[in-house]
Amino acid sequence: MQTVSGLVASYGYAVLFVLVGLESLGIPLPGETALVAAAALAAAGHLSIYGVVATAMAAAILGDNGGYWIGRTGGIALVRRYGRFIHLNEAHLERARHFFERHGPKTVFIGRFIALLRTWAAVLAGAARMPYATFLLYNALGGICWSVIFGTLGYVFGRNLPRLEHYLGQASLAAALLVALVIGLGLGWRWFESNRTALVERTQSLWQHVLTWPALERLKKRYPHAWTFAAARFARGEYLGLHLTIGLAASLAGLWLFAAVTEDVIHHDPLTQLDLTLLAWLHARATPTGYAVFNTISLLGSPVTLTILALAVGLVLAARREWILLGGWLAAFAGGGLLDGVLKLVIRRPRPPYADAFLQHFSWSFPSGHAMGSLIGYGMLAYVLMLLWIHRRSAQIVVALGAALLIVAIGLSRLYLGVHYFSDVVGGYAAGVLWLSACISGVEVARRWRRTA
Repeated sequence: MQTVSGLVASYGYAVLFVLVGLESLGIPLPGETALVAAAALAAAGHLSIYGVVATAMAAAILGDNGGYWIGRTGGIALVRRYGRFIHLNEAHLERARHFFERHGPKTVFIGRFIALLRTWAAVLAGAARMPYATFLLYNALGGICWSVIFGTLGYVFGRNLPRLEHYLGQASLAAALLVALVIGLGLGWRWFESNRTALVERTQSLWQHVLTWPALERLKKRYPHAWTFAAARFARGEYLGLHLTIGLAASLAGLWLFAAVTEDVIHHDPLTQLDLTLLAWLHARATPTGYAVFNTISLLGSPVTLTILALAVGLVLAARREWILLGGWLAAFAGGGLLDGVLKLVIRRPRPPYADAFLQHFSWSFPSGHAMGSLIGYGMLAYVLMLLWIHRRSAQIVVALGAALLIVAIGLSRLYLGVHYFSDVVGGYAAGVLWLSACISGVEVARRWRRTA
């Protein structure tokens, strides 16, 4: 960062243009860092912010256009010559072409804001032969928005340039990792879909082989009624079959985890030493900006937010006359709140020493109500969405992943703010899994009973 800032301070707009342009051309250089540094220098009066933003716009758009034509004119030739070294062939380019036909505009636009993708998006678009007019439009929009946003950030927060660059780098890397995770999940799901028949056949063959084991044969003959009951628990079409078995297993896992964590908290076992170590480590690295960000995330798991969510979705379910689902929905929120209050009063664990800065009123620490409430609330929301409105498997995966990420983020926010120990959050998750699985299982039992009545 200091090297880039020194170059920009010495050579001004020329260095900014070169770094941003070459990064957009496909060479991994710190173009975004150069833009932020130049904007900070503009805030100090050394450069013009209008000149900085205009230079970054021109460099981004021209560089991306160069990258596009490199990919378009030389992509296939490069793949034919060097693709075997990185397991890349023309079939991969054909799949990339289909991808850019469906998602090209948003990929080009959003890619401008994401590390790594910003460097290669234009080259990939050209290699995939994305229509040039479409590329030019969305590339220009992305370059303009990126230059204005990051130029403004660098100008406004110029006095805290190292900290700003650190946060921007982390956010950009996190976005890149999230994109990679989503792409990985998508590719994994496509592989599963294409190999589903073979996997099912192999699984059934393996299961039939397991059933021929002599020990299982003896159990089946000695306890025929118990064997029939156990087999029904894993039969998908049976009433109170597979779904209830999974719910029971999840409840038992949550109960076991909660009991183990609670025992460690009460007896001050090694887990509590981890609590103190992690709390001190996070507090030593906390910043005002971090507090502001995580306090906002924490609000998403607050009783006020979850109450609004419960009432809003409850009204929708009532309007649709989904009475069984409405009963399970309200039971999840009301029971979760009651369970949290009772556990806090029974265990009575004091809050961490840093909690007073963020808490408006006194309450006990274990378990974390935000962790428990968010897992129950957003877990039930994902269940309701997938049950009533979202039926495509890919969309369901996105909903489940989004809910999980939000729940984890809320738990992390409570740790960062110093209002809970690590074991508080884990205990809240464990209790939440126990109650959520019980509520969903109850709803499924009631729905299936109504269909068979």
